[in-house]
Amino acid sequence: MKIAKKKDDFSKWYTDVVLKADLADYSPVKGCMVIKPNGYAVWERVQEAFNVMMKSGNVENAYFPLFIPESLLNKEKAHVEGFSPELAVVTIGGGEKLKEKLIVRPTSETIMYAMYSKWLKSWRDLPILINQWNNVVRWEKRTYLFLRTMEFLWQEGHTVHETHKGALDMVYSALGWYKNLYQDFYAIDGISGIKSKSEKFAGAEMTTTYEMLMPDGKALQGCTSHDLGQNFAKVFDMKFADRNGKTGIPWQTSWGVSTRSIGALVMTHGDDNGLVLPPKLAPTQIIIIPIFKKSSNNEKLLKFCFKLKESLKAFRVKVDDREDQSVGWKYNQWELRGVPVRIEIGEEELKTGKLAVVRRDKNEKSTISNKKVEEGMANLLEKIQKDMFDKTRRFLKENTRVVDDYSDFKQIMSTKRGFLKAFWCEDPDCELKIKEETKASTRCLPFNSKVEKGKCIYCGRKASQRWIFAQAY
Repeated sequence: MKIAKKKDDFSKWYTDVVLKADLADYSPVKGCMVIKPNGYAVWERVQEAFNVMMKSGNVENAYFPLFIPESLLNKEKAHVEGFSPELAVVTIGGGEKLKEKLIVRPTSETIMYAMYSKWLKSWRDLPILINQWNNVVRWEKRTYLFLRTMEFLWQEGHTVHETHKGALDMVYSALGWYKNLYQDFYAIDGISGIKSKSEKFAGAEMTTTYEMLMPDGKALQGCTSHDLGQNFAKVFDMKFADRNGKTGIPWQTSWGVSTRSIGALVMTHGDDNGLVLPPKLAPTQIIIIPIFKKSSNNEKLLKFCFKLKESLKAFRVKVDDREDQSVGWKYNQWELRGVPVRIEIGEEELKTGKLAVVRRDKNEKSTISNKKVEEGMANLLEKIQKDMFDKTRRFLKENTRVVDDYSDFKQIMSTKRGFLKAFWCEDPDCELKIKEETKASTRCLPFNSKVEKGKCIYCGRKASQRWIFAQAY
């Protein structure tokens, strides 16, 4: 199960870990992947966590069709232009040429809003707060496991509101849930902010984002939450009788996070031994490994291990009782899969009641009394989760730099990369030229950005705020 060194070949290391940790595999369909049980179990943990957050805000789950009539997609000009290069189109169904082409959903605004228009009659019907967990298809030419595939899984929330303020509150609530998800579950620090006009979602008035910095110095967009204004409502003739008996046009939002977040998880925390999972997202939090000996009575050892498992039922625990694999092989396999804690049980542990415990994130071994194992594991898992997040917070701080000179900007982007905070005049031409010359794009304007006097990093004209620039996945 040899994998490439992370520092030597980051791309190959990443692919090795995804494949050998049994997260995913290549599909017979070019550009698509199979998410294996070990990878899908992580996604299930994400779903469980995010469903709790959404439902705290009264968002309900539903499901809408995979196929979208072409006429619906064509209703919003900016929207269809944004997605047209990536569309998969069905022209034949049941052996016959279709009268109207069907688009395999790249996103669900149009199919959902056609239904919202049908359902919405009065202000009493608002807000409409619906999310769906589904798959979408975008015809990518260059694919990368989890990070960029033709088909991927995500959740997409789509809400309708009586007022613009209600919609904006939803935009920021959703982004807050994402920030909580990444920081408290993925254990990844990042920067929240607003996208530039060229980087915002096609058809949106404003796009907010949570941007993370990967170990190779590239940015990864973790999620987006959009203020759609009244654009789609007008296009889909979405109207309602307002509180004064007049005709009102609602305000809308959409927001989503996808399985590319698992790619961020792998890159951020993984090491040369494989995957490293934060306890809150780990399908298995604790693996118990009995150390069998041919000359010993292993029944007593196994009985102890399963009794230990029962005492740890508050956690996600497994006992690896396979006798056809060596102890060393088992250690390597569970390290590769990123299980946060390993408990090793041999004759010595049976005699003393002191358990050998190894934490995956630091590969440190310690002992804990069997009598205090439940409390000890709770404390250890909590510490691991915190330590993993703190590590990313330090990395983010150390690799976010303020730059005022364009030559310095170019030099950093051609070497160590990272997040660069630089003044930008907000002219799209400067933004495009910077991207062409350095491969760095505007990632966001941080919410905590101060208004200052400055000069655009590229053209030297007046600028008032520092934007985050980075090369990105």
